Amino acid sequence: MTAERSSPQVASDNPIFQRHLFAYQAAAPYVYGNVLEVGSGTGYGIRELAPKAIIYSAIDKYETPVYNDLKQVHFQLGHIPPFPYSSEQFDVVVSFQVIEHVEDDHLFVSECARVLKPGGTLILSTPNIRMSLTRNPWHVREYTATELTKLCTAFFDSVEMKGIFGKEAAMAYFEKNKAFVEKITRLDVFNLQYRLPRRILQIPYDVLNRLNRLALRKSDVGLTHTISTSDFELDTASDRCFDLFCIAQKSAGWPNLNRT
Repeated sequence: MTAERSSPQVASDNPIFQRHLFAYQAAAPYVYGNVLEVGSGTGYGIRELAPKAIIYSAIDKYETPVYNDLKQVHFQLGHIPPFPYSSEQFDVVVSFQVIEHVEDDHLFVSECARVLKPGGTLILSTPNIRMSLTRNPWHVREYTATELTKLCTAFFDSVEMKGIFGKEAAMAYFEKNKAFVEKITRLDVFNLQYRLPRRILQIPYDVLNRLNRLALRKSDVGLTHTISTSDFELDTASDRCFDLFCIAQKSAGWPNLNRT
């Protein structure tokens, strides 16, 4: 498992895991009926959202652990986009920390719109590039709030852009992380992180990311261990949010509207 997939079993992952888990908790009030999760990862979010759904479909390019006691969950292995589902099939589509990995993001969002019923809701989160400390070579791209809003409004009529913000403890961890990252990036005197092809940088980045998280935990075990979802909050997106949290609603008139 790369550092891109945080795990509750890895102690040094706790701050990033809690941040990602918060996105599921923030999405829970919007979840009902027939739900699709695009990019279910290690599956921890399924337990947060599946009990609120009648049918919970999940798709990922890797096997996702599915809980046997949640009978409404149906997992499918596959690469996306496009999506292997019928049009107007789902009431809600959720996708967290996925779109930044997708080559064709326009196709991705259009597929989210296609599989939603009229009036259905897309909820997605992705890192806010304004808070990224360095280039992440695992990401095809990252977005500002304006860029993601523009992308989603090409396919959805109602787009609300919120953000996941850190409270005091989460921001303290962020500042410590920032200091560690700056020590490493100062060695990149030729700015190779932005000049080399991203695939060449993925493994070195992953190794350094893991070592960085371990160093942060060693330097302040209490802070790393105690951060929870209560250390994050949802508010209107700004340059200071960790993640963008988009809530987009499909019009009853889709796809007859003039889409670009």
